Amino acid sequence: VQLQASGGGLVQAGGSLRLSCAASGRTFSRYVMGWFRQAPGNEREFVAAITRSGGNTYYADSVKGRFTISRDNAKNTVYLQMNSLKLEDTAVYYCAADEYLAGNYAVWRGYNVWGQGTEVTVSS
Repeated sequence: VQLQASGGGLVQAGGSLRLSCAASGRTFSRYVMGWFRQAPGNEREFVAAITRSGGNTYYADSVKGRFTISRDNAKNTVYLQMNSLKLEDTAVYYCAADEYLAGNYAVWRGYNVWGQGTEVTVSS
């Protein structure tokens, strides 16, 4: 599978953005999907993950209650709805996938397929 992230941009604090990650191939539903982000000078950090059927979702504490991850297996796409954005949400956001992951969804090394990243800038 190959991943293409989109939807980033410049938004004021308190605003919203929806990121999308489109996957190629016909086996999208086999993959656990995750979103990670990396700000300049910082390590890559977990944002959210969703299991293959979409039945379970996981969030970093820093985004819980503000971000929502979802997927549409018919469209081979995973989404990240980001509301109430804060300055500290500024980062490059990456979608990731793994066919065999069965836990530890917050560990970026567990994902073997990565998109190219989409930049999110939150201004005051």
